[in-house]
This record gives sequence, C-alpha cells and structure tokens, in this order.
Amino acid sequence: MLKPLIYRLGSNPKLSLKRFFRGVALFVLAVIFIFAGYYSHYSLQIIGVLILIPALFFAFWGYSGIFANRFSQVIKEIGPKHHDPDLWK
Repeated sequence: MLKPLIYRLGSNPKLSLKRFFRGVALFVLAVIFIFAGYYSHYSLQIIGVLILIPALFFAFWGYSGIFANRFSQVIKEIGPKHHDPDLWK
C-alpha cells in the first residue's frame, strides 16, 4: 500500500525539485513581507503569513517527492535476495 504511493510521488524528480524551489522562493518572499511589516504597517505581516501557507505546502510537496524518489531507489536495491522461497533445498 505504501510502496505505490512512494513510487508515484517520486516518479518525476525534476517536477518535485521545481515545486520545492517554488516553495522556498515563496517562503523567502513571505519572510520579507513579515519583516517589512514589523518595521512598517502590520498589513504587510498579514500578507506575509498568507503567502507563507502555500509556500510551506509547495516546499513540503516538492521535498516529499524528492525524498520518495531517493527512497524508491533504496527499495529497488533492497529487493529479495533469494528468488527461491524454499529454504530447505
């Protein structure tokens, strides 16, 4: 049940990396708005927090795809060592 999900999440690592970088860029933009709101008007902080929500979502989604790709490569390598299930031969 978990294996197909990992393979599906990690099937396109370039797209996952792109999503992760978009999330990081939105995160940086949100931090800039939050700091600007600290020294200026508080409405900039609210905008920063609103940008922070999709930033964290995209960064998590992209990172989970990158991690799933790496983990699926590990799962492929760990596969069964003995193809014959009869241990008494």
